[in-house]
Amino acid sequence: MKKVVTFGEIMLRLAPQGFLRFSQANNFDAIYGGGESNVAVSLANYGVPVDFVTRLPKNDIGECAMMEMRKRGVGVDKIIYGGDRLGIYFLETGAVSRGSKVVYDRAHSAISEITPGMIDWKSVFKDVAWFHWTGITPAISQGAADACLEAVKVASEMGVMISTDLNYRAKLWTFCDEAHREKIMTELTSYCDVVLGNEEDAEKHFNIKPEGLDITTQGHDVKAEAFLSVCKQMMEKFPRAKKVITTLRGSISASHNTWAGVLYDGKKMYETRQYQITDIVDRVGGGDSFMGGLIYGLLKYPEDDQNALDFAVAASCLKHTIKGDANLVTVSEVEKLMGGDASGRVAR
Repeated sequence: MKKVVTFGEIMLRLAPQGFLRFSQANNFDAIYGGGESNVAVSLANYGVPVDFVTRLPKNDIGECAMMEMRKRGVGVDKIIYGGDRLGIYFLETGAVSRGSKVVYDRAHSAISEITPGMIDWKSVFKDVAWFHWTGITPAISQGAADACLEAVKVASEMGVMISTDLNYRAKLWTFCDEAHREKIMTELTSYCDVVLGNEEDAEKHFNIKPEGLDITTQGHDVKAEAFLSVCKQMMEKFPRAKKVITTLRGSISASHNTWAGVLYDGKKMYETRQYQITDIVDRVGGGDSFMGGLIYGLLKYPEDDQNALDFAVAASCLKHTIKGDANLVTVSEVEKLMGGDASGRVAR
């Protein structure tokens, strides 16, 4: 299968064990992850050759993050080094009516101090078919936004397919005002062939809203047709986009979500079955696992958008059963769930 490159920040995740609150914790579980690195791990698990590009500090913690990627089969030879620290995020896992919390500690991280020219993108994209970035990376700093723009321009010139997960993060966009944020994201997204985002991403970045829908009150009972207007508006704004995809998460509680997805190709809207995900183990990385599954599906089934979308939703449904940021499932496990086997029976 053709090679994929992802670009972004990998962080150290520190979380109290189980469902403890920060104030109860005497120790923290350490895991490495981040939006784009999570996508890379998913693809590597599916047998797709993939490189993860980032900037890491040249110290033991940066080395641990790199080794986590290498352990999962992700290419790391395009990673550059510099700066003093790896970004950290603290996660308090919610349950039932108490939602999860994230506290960031990523100021002055190695990648936040990246600037254009540090990465040789022409070398990175040699013999590459697909490039993926997310809205998290340009939110880190102006330098990261500029480096991301540099990447999409080179990828476009070299004929590489480009995808994004818009991933709005309110706690990260601190270096610029709303108008500048929209300008950054509009320019970056204009280079994309495949755009993934939920209703909040489209509204916060581009003021595009689903017609007649309040996601906070209707989230668990959303019909796919409600997002057709969003998809059409996105394609009007970004004419290069060949596919606009939306995940449909209904939060009945922190422990019980519904999960589905829709894809619009400019002519037809495809939708998946709705999964009931109860007793969630870890929902962090759910969107990343969807994107990893979608890229794999679109590469494997280039003429079958429905199958690609079904694979993405099933893959991300399984991610909710796995502790940590990354989706550590195989193609056969995803296909088993796609086929309707959700029994969870022991495989002997």
